[in-house]
Amino acid sequence: MQQFYKITGMAALLLLSTNAIAQQSYTLSGYVKEAGSGELLLGVSIYTSNKSAGTVSNNFGYYALQLPAGKHTVVYHFIGYKPLVQVVDIAADKVLSVTLSDAQTDIGEVVVKGSRTQKNVSEDVQMSTIEIPIKTIKDIPALMGEKDVLKVLQLMPGVQSGSEGQSGLYVRGGGPDQNLIILDGATVYNAQHLFGFFSLFNGDALRSVELIKGGFPAEYGGRLSSVIDMNMKDGNKQKYTGELGIGVISSKGLLEGPFAKGKGSFIVSGRRTYIDALAQPIILAANNGNTAGYFFYDLNAKANYEINANNRVYLSGYFGRDKFYANFNEKSDNSTYKSKTSFGWGNATGTARWNHIISPKLFSNTSVVSSFYELAIKAEELNNDTSQFALRYGSGIQDYSLKQDFDWYANNNHKVKYGFVATQHTFTPDALVLTSAFFDERINRKTIYKSIETGSYIQDEWKISQRMKTLVGLRLSTFTSEDKTYVNPEPRVAISYNLKQDLALKASYATMNQYVHLLSNSGVGLPTDLWVPATNRVKPQNSQQVAAGVAKDFEKLNFSVTAEGYYKTMKNIIGYKEGASFLAIQDGAEGAESISWENNITSGQGVSYGGELLVQRKQGKLTGWVGYTLSWTTQQFDELNNGQKFYARYDRRHDISVVGIYELKENVTFSATWVYGTGNAITLPLSTYELGSLSTINYGQDFGFYPTGTEYTARNDFRMRAYHRADIGVQVSKVAKRGVRTWEFSAYNLYNRKNPFYYTIGPEKQFDPDSKQVLKQISLFPILPSISWNYTFN
Repeated sequence: MQQFYKITGMAALLLLSTNAIAQQSYTLSGYVKEAGSGELLLGVSIYTSNKSAGTVSNNFGYYALQLPAGKHTVVYHFIGYKPLVQVVDIAADKVLSVTLSDAQTDIGEVVVKGSRTQKNVSEDVQMSTIEIPIKTIKDIPALMGEKDVLKVLQLMPGVQSGSEGQSGLYVRGGGPDQNLIILDGATVYNAQHLFGFFSLFNGDALRSVELIKGGFPAEYGGRLSSVIDMNMKDGNKQKYTGELGIGVISSKGLLEGPFAKGKGSFIVSGRRTYIDALAQPIILAANNGNTAGYFFYDLNAKANYEINANNRVYLSGYFGRDKFYANFNEKSDNSTYKSKTSFGWGNATGTARWNHIISPKLFSNTSVVSSFYELAIKAEELNNDTSQFALRYGSGIQDYSLKQDFDWYANNNHKVKYGFVATQHTFTPDALVLTSAFFDERINRKTIYKSIETGSYIQDEWKISQRMKTLVGLRLSTFTSEDKTYVNPEPRVAISYNLKQDLALKASYATMNQYVHLLSNSGVGLPTDLWVPATNRVKPQNSQQVAAGVAKDFEKLNFSVTAEGYYKTMKNIIGYKEGASFLAIQDGAEGAESISWENNITSGQGVSYGGELLVQRKQGKLTGWVGYTLSWTTQQFDELNNGQKFYARYDRRHDISVVGIYELKENVTFSATWVYGTGNAITLPLSTYELGSLSTINYGQDFGFYPTGTEYTARNDFRMRAYHRADIGVQVSKVAKRGVRTWEFSAYNLYNRKNPFYYTIGPEKQFDPDSKQVLKQISLFPILPSISWNYTFN
């Protein structure tokens, strides 16, 4: 708390100095809303007609602009909406909330089209930032027709996917655990369904999606590589609307509307797969009553209420879970055997927010946040209803956070943000209960770590001149676990210089620290990956990143070009030692009790550098982008690969993505994507050999077999085949009596490319003992057509 008071004091000193400069100015402030729904719009540009003053609405649609006394023409501009021009007479502070209307009638569908992505890239001081309109996410073809926010982000430069079909993100050489994923202010620890093939974010309920890859604002911390900040829609304040959707593997629904017209609204959306329900009769019939299945579901809910002009409250939450289950029964004359297995994981988040306008220049947001992730594995075997074996394994993390943020519009040249966050983490890396009729003792262990993480920050977006702007910030982070406290300052700076109005040079620097680690021995992103804290023995991860680039807007042609280069170092990154596992159990109960995840890991360092190019068209019948990444990522661990450097698994030399969305007619949209990536780096066995000759034991004589050993290549010394794939989709809409009906037809992997999922070593000819061993590629998805139906009603 002392850190926060110091930062507040610094802000107050800056306030006194800037007030002396701006004593003759008054503040024009208010909210910007969408006509028809009352949804607050973030990222709207507000400026005077002579461009002498300007600002942008914040994440809650609030803006404040300092103007001298007199008449002014103020323009509210947001791509996808009709510009609004207001003539205001300023003689004192004035409150003016406005509504913007759609620039076009989108065949009856109410869509929040705009986002700060639509700002000219040469105008924004921040670099390495990408925002994608929700409508774009809905238009892009997807695996099995399941629209996926994270897979659309994979199509951007600097962002790589994992294996075939995976929704994990590898940003500028970092792993999936190094991405801070935020939904309405709450951290989401596992963002994947079905072992990574789908993400858990339902685009229908989202208002905005922002990805930050570098030059991080000081308000963010706790991860090394990226921030993915998503905000849910508030809900329609004027009328009830909704959506229904039926796809190949899931169905979804959404309902939003007012509970106090013009003052309060809600939104509820849900999704569930149903293959388990459809297949259950077939499974029962084919397996003599034995059952098995898998499903996942999502539920998003949010409500907000405007108490008065200066106070608004919000309550939002996400709840989702995956579950696999299998039950087998076998009867004989004298006994009955039963086996029950379940494997489930899920997230739950909750956020309560209070927006308060302290003064026209000072906006406050207070948040209380809860985030929970849990993995649970259960297995039991019974013989004549007597338990023969039972296993219960769990891991998880529970967070409770208090966050306070202030937006201070000091004057038109200084926009200051400051605040603090405090989080209590409760980690349960493993909780194991194992009983067996074959063991004399019962294994029962549970590991719990409690820790406190805090962050205090201040940053100033400073317009130095008409050509130069900078974003300077400082974050002070702390982490206390057991009897160890880490304190780390994190300086951040970004600078932009306009050579011309539509051409800017940019540079940034950021230091980041990460106090929570993800233990993973798989490239698939299984939910068995464990979250653990920094401790006395395990230091926090640290990164430093510098980036520089150029941004150019071609306004008449409606497209922009950005080119960036970056260099990032990473320290204290962790991984499993060779042969270690998340469920390592030594012989005997005593050994099981004594084993620790800290004994199974090793720490090292990494370097990532490269260049990124993005050419993007944001308006017109044809929209989309072309992205290219050239990058190198290496890692070094003293206890891996004989201490030698090696390429990270997802080091990818070349990565290309092409995305196109074309409106053939008012009600027909065609979309297509093509991606190419250098193959992943993997480790392969070179040979196997008998160990009998290396031992004093005569295995052949004493045991009837010879154990074998395996010789491997250097770590990640082999490249998989290059990955490339094309997807297409067509959406056909028709205005119905009470809404809009949309059919979508799409195809994933259009030309049936056999992309590698993994490799294995096996005989060239099956069942031939003399056949030589060869390398075999295992592919996952052939061409996959899909069809979906969606109905939007109002």
